[in-house]
Amino acid sequence: MTDQTQVAILMGSDSDLPVVELIFPILDSFGVKYTKNVLSAHRTPHEVMDLIKTSENNGCKVFIAAAGMAAHLAGAVAAHTTRPVIGIPIESGGMGGIDSLLSTAMMPPGVPVATVAVGKSGAKNSAILAVQILATADENLSAQLTDYKNNMRDDVLKKDKALNS
Repeated sequence: MTDQTQVAILMGSDSDLPVVELIFPILDSFGVKYTKNVLSAHRTPHEVMDLIKTSENNGCKVFIAAAGMAAHLAGAVAAHTTRPVIGIPIESGGMGGIDSLLSTAMMPPGVPVATVAVGKSGAKNSAILAVQILATADENLSAQLTDYKNNMRDDVLKKDKALNS
């Protein structure tokens, strides 16, 4: 692993933190270096662009962007980088997060955002997806990921055995 930042995490508002903070222990467990910032696609667009360029210069390989309502943050990031962008839709309006999901997923051709589920499960999956992307070029990380997946399998089988004993 490198000491350089590998993942840059952005959230559109500090109200997104209770969901986004679920990413941190997962990345920590894999030894993945990351940064975290609150920046808005609409209120701080220049700062978002500056962060993207700074992150790339510091070795960032993957961006994770979480936002609710209009949820344009992941798309704004994707518009300014060639690195993979993972979008986490955050439930924040009266539509149960469907508005955020559609705003994050419905990108024009050529500007992809890998969109995960709304909310907490999406946050956890964004961390695993980021690790999977990084693992394509890191055999040690790939081995850790294999162990992680095997442990999940073992946990399910233990629960099945306990249920049926």
